[in-house]
Amino acid sequence: MNRGDLSAVMEIEKKSFSNPWHLSSFEGEIANDGISFPFVIVHPETRKVMGYIIFWQIGEEIQISNFAVHPDQRRKGMGSSVLGRMLGIMKQRGARIVTLEVRESNNSARALYRRFGFEEAGTRKDYYSRPQEDAVVMLKRMK
Repeated sequence: MNRGDLSAVMEIEKKSFSNPWHLSSFEGEIANDGISFPFVIVHPETRKVMGYIIFWQIGEEIQISNFAVHPDQRRKGMGSSVLGRMLGIMKQRGARIVTLEVRESNNSARALYRRFGFEEAGTRKDYYSRPQEDAVVMLKRMK
């Protein structure tokens, strides 16, 4: 991800989340070299940004902080493909544990993560706003 991608990233963010990140948050992720790893998902033919994933690495622990696919591109295998590739990259970087939070009501995302071996490890009460909702903490131990 670079600054030139941010217009497309913000469009996807606003279509994907009821309480979207601000532009400055994405700018901060791009600037936070060494800890934050922001990637865009680019359509192979049109070269348009179709989604993004951001993860943080601190030692052997990885936190997926934001992951979205454009609503028009969902249910086509893109999210699965990207998550699989990113988990491979995380493993190469020495990750032993990968965590994330997801809205309790986001059953499709929770199912995707379970297919990749994530387990529900707990909840964060009232973690999300607009609407207020608990987060499910999911965890994957890398092998």
